[in-house]
Amino acid sequence: MIADVSRVRPVRTRGYWIALLAVVLISANLRPGATSVGPLLAEILEGLGQSPTWGGLLAAMPGICFALFGAFAVAFAVRVGLSYALWWGMVAAALGLTLRPWTSNSLVFLALTALAFAGMAVGNVLLPAYIKRRFPDQVPLLMAAYGSLLAVGATLGGLLALPLAEVAPGGWRGSLAVWGITAAVAGVPMLLIALREGSRRLGSRAHTRGPSLLRSRHAVALGIFFGVQSMHAYTQFGWTAQMFRDGGVDRGQAGLLVALLSGLGIVNGLVMPAVVARVRDLRWVVIALGLLLVVGYLGILYLPATASWLWAISLGLSGAAFPMALSLITARTRDPHVTARLSGFSQTIGYTLAATGPLLVGVMLAGTGGWTIPLWVLILTAVVMVAAGLIASAPGYVDDELAATRRNW
Repeated sequence: MIADVSRVRPVRTRGYWIALLAVVLISANLRPGATSVGPLLAEILEGLGQSPTWGGLLAAMPGICFALFGAFAVAFAVRVGLSYALWWGMVAAALGLTLRPWTSNSLVFLALTALAFAGMAVGNVLLPAYIKRRFPDQVPLLMAAYGSLLAVGATLGGLLALPLAEVAPGGWRGSLAVWGITAAVAGVPMLLIALREGSRRLGSRAHTRGPSLLRSRHAVALGIFFGVQSMHAYTQFGWTAQMFRDGGVDRGQAGLLVALLSGLGIVNGLVMPAVVARVRDLRWVVIALGLLLVVGYLGILYLPATASWLWAISLGLSGAAFPMALSLITARTRDPHVTARLSGFSQTIGYTLAATGPLLVGVMLAGTGGWTIPLWVLILTAVVMVAAGLIASAPGYVDDELAATRRNW
């Protein structure tokens, strides 16, 4: 009788701890390079002699690059191996983040930014697959660490940007470059793993040409769920402070409300993977998250200066849909290769919407002169998120749906 290796208690070897360290450090370095730009945007524009329009393009680049380069992450891992792909991702992030602040050419700055975000995109897509393969009996725990560390990194990037600019050589340039150094450090444990494992492939090229994930009901629903949630998250990061200020909340309090909203992502990341792993019927969780989203937007629309902290908390807690989507990527797949494919598929959709959502809200705001139409559109899209989430969270595996499709070919 063959033992079920997924139930064997892992041996805590030196390699195990190095792999765990790699997961922690990479997770914490997938967001600061993006979130550190916003607080320094005025200084960046002045230093490079650029307009706010160029600044808008820079602000949209995380979503654009995460979507574009994330789509190729799985094929890259198939070619070079999963561990090497993650290491190369951190190399690209380190080079781009370290070098971009020191150029005076705006095109070179954007190109190096794209290089950095391409590396982060590889980590976004492949780290859940690495967790699935390397720690099969600890997936909920490490997905919780992954989701919460993403939030920690995002929070620290924005929180430390201005203080670092006060003390770092070069001011804002040195502040941005710090995150290139931390990304380089994060890549070291993964390089040690890659050298030890060699080019261990993530499936085969023939495997990547299997049935399209569009043929999987769970995959399509999860892609939409992840995508609409990402659109809301990036819209909230970019516009919530202005929503509150236009509703009569002063600038300082509006900034604190956004910090509260963002900080709840840490709690969400810790809790939601355990919820996905232990709750049998996730439909009520999805509905609750949708209701929190709607309540937050209605509060901002009709009572923005009354109990404004309550609306920020409501939106922040609704952001638990993000770690829920990440956890469903591993919970609704068996094979790490399918996990990686589903991760890339979902995140490509997600970050495409993340890049376009804030822009469309700005267009609606400019066209209507107020927040009524933009907020009601966001409320309606919350219904789409819930509908997709109900399907994505239902029992079943993407692997089985793809296998059934393959048999019918």
